[in-house]
Amino acid sequence: MAAPILSVHDLKVHFNIRTGGIFAGRYTPLKAVDGVSFELSPGETLGIVGESGCGKSTLGRAVLQLIPPTDGKVVWLGEDLSGLDHDALRAKRQEMQIIFQDPLASLNPRMTVGEIIGEPLRTFEPNIGKDAMKARVKDMMAKVGLLPQMINRYPHEFSGGQCQRIGIARAMVLGPKLIICDEPVSALDVSIQAQIINLLMRLQEEFGLSLLFISHDLSVVRHISQRIMVLYLGRVMEIADRASIYDSPRHPYTKALISAVPIPDPDKERNKHRLVLQGDLPSPMAPPSGCVFRTRCPKATELCAEQRPPLEEDGSGHSRMVACHHWRE
Repeated sequence: MAAPILSVHDLKVHFNIRTGGIFAGRYTPLKAVDGVSFELSPGETLGIVGESGCGKSTLGRAVLQLIPPTDGKVVWLGEDLSGLDHDALRAKRQEMQIIFQDPLASLNPRMTVGEIIGEPLRTFEPNIGKDAMKARVKDMMAKVGLLPQMINRYPHEFSGGQCQRIGIARAMVLGPKLIICDEPVSALDVSIQAQIINLLMRLQEEFGLSLLFISHDLSVVRHISQRIMVLYLGRVMEIADRASIYDSPRHPYTKALISAVPIPDPDKERNKHRLVLQGDLPSPMAPPSGCVFRTRCPKATELCAEQRPPLEEDGSGHSRMVACHHWRE
């Protein structure tokens, strides 16, 4: 088995939020990511799912060191990123890129498509000639399904799906090994979503990419991911391969998410059993004691309030990890 390209160990991202008024001087930690660990293999796609506010996007940005982690380690190709200085970390940007959720907002409206896609080349390959850069840009435009003659147009002249293709081309132009996809299709129509997902899968196969695919849409995640990690309030509830997660979820939260996924068959959809979560997501500034999911969990007991369940293997031999005191019941 190949060594992991990315290893994340007990990663935490806490923000100090002022509470009690402007002059009170009190700060409360907001635990956006609270002890997340996982590994990513070369060429693998790990889907990261959970409700809005569970820390998915913060986790992705912390992996790239766009947000400084409070604690924990991010090891990229055997090297701890937290130990690198600014210049060394900046050099790693060639190998790790990100695709954002809002395709139009992530593009500079004053720059042409050619300038947007070529910007990473100007940053990391300053000696590249104008003709060589233009050729690289046009080649990447063709790979993502954009006509090369569009190179001098501006973002507002494109549809949402085309803008996302521009964002993908910008992320791909340096030949990275890892791309973090931060809900890249949530703002697009369903038919366009399928096109973008298929494009990402084709590029992954062609260039041997590893992907962290962040989404709240479990249908999309199921299509593109080999493994899936379920987050709740900054903590990992379950992580397993795609088939295990969807066919036999262990954690009560995973079961609730899976039951909410619509089934194309009307009869099956009408008769399926749904697990409806009660209450709202607690504040990450005041998470519940013990298991953070216990306030909405139908299986919660006193043990859940007293002890945080460890993320442990379920014994199936499939490297499946579950964080629940009662998953065996």
